[in-house]
Amino acid sequence: MTSVALLDYGSGNLHSAMRALARVGADVEVTSDPKAALAADGLVVPGVGAFAACMQGLRSVKGERIIGQRLAGGRPVLGICVGMQIMFERGVEHGVEADGCGEWPGTVEKLQADVLPHMGWNTLTAPEDSVLFAGLDPDTRFYFVHSYGVQKWELAESDLIAPPKLTWADHGGSFLAAIENGPLSATQFHPEKSGDAGAALLENWVRSL
Repeated sequence: MTSVALLDYGSGNLHSAMRALARVGADVEVTSDPKAALAADGLVVPGVGAFAACMQGLRSVKGERIIGQRLAGGRPVLGICVGMQIMFERGVEHGVEADGCGEWPGTVEKLQADVLPHMGWNTLTAPEDSVLFAGLDPDTRFYFVHSYGVQKWELAESDLIAPPKLTWADHGGSFLAAIENGPLSATQFHPEKSGDAGAALLENWVRSL
């Protein structure tokens, strides 16, 4: 059975994420232990709340080091919601700027929408060769709860690196809804709250491990 570590750093829907991953056949362990997080086939980094608070919690369990070590060895990581946002260089919320993990360049900023938070179901525009969205209808909806996001992809393409697979959504303007970049994948929406569609996505990820 595929082992998945769900990183416990004081932020995230741990129980719902654990149930969703177990539903698709993963052997899930909720842990803040670096050895367990490094040993699992896949690592899931959830996140709920403010960017700066999540980074503070992540650093308290040396989570940024765990993520970096896994990715350096080509070991899969999946970030969810703020767990996606903290993979970027920095976040700006309520005038507070905080450093992220820096796995991707870019800034998490307030969405340019009249109604915030962006809460509820929304469609996406995923690339045809996406692994996460394989087998899903283009009209499939996923569940979002956020007011901040990344609205510009800043990583320059290189002939030495496979181009990342970028999925976009719209709420007052385009924002990144999901990213697949080598061993690092992430979703701005909550697959664990997205019913059968979210389960299909998680199953695709677990099967890829």
